[in-house]
Amino acid sequence: MKKARKTARQLLSDKPRDLISVSPDDSVLAALRLMADKDVSTVLVMQADSLAGILSQRDYARKVELAGRTAGDTRVRDIMTTQVIYVTPDHTCEQCLALMHAKRIRHLPVIESQRVIGVVSNNDVLEELIQEDESFIKDLEHDMLNMTIDTGGSY
Repeated sequence: MKKARKTARQLLSDKPRDLISVSPDDSVLAALRLMADKDVSTVLVMQADSLAGILSQRDYARKVELAGRTAGDTRVRDIMTTQVIYVTPDHTCEQCLALMHAKRIRHLPVIESQRVIGVVSNNDVLEELIQEDESFIKDLEHDMLNMTIDTGGSY
């Protein structure tokens, strides 16, 4: 029987990392520098301890470059996504992946008691689901081999 899928909480505990965030008042250029320094494509936008939005390289490309603005003169608040799609720690990897696919996003903040406890990416979720499926296939192969051996031969 297939085991239960990991939750967002378990995924975060397997790969602990710092929350990477900027302020709504920061320049987009500062946010881009942080993304480059941390080798990420998305940052949280935090107002004190509250999630105010999320900023991705896609936001920059579409709302700064294509709009003829400059990153140094544009504030994060002017281009961030404010309607943030998020999950709770109890969402499974399958649920996270389905939500990412449906909303065409690559990162999901994980929120517990109105506080961001981490972010899961589509890569995190896909890697986990592939590992789980590979493990399941190995278990099936093992079970089939044992069934063949246990039959003891021909009828």
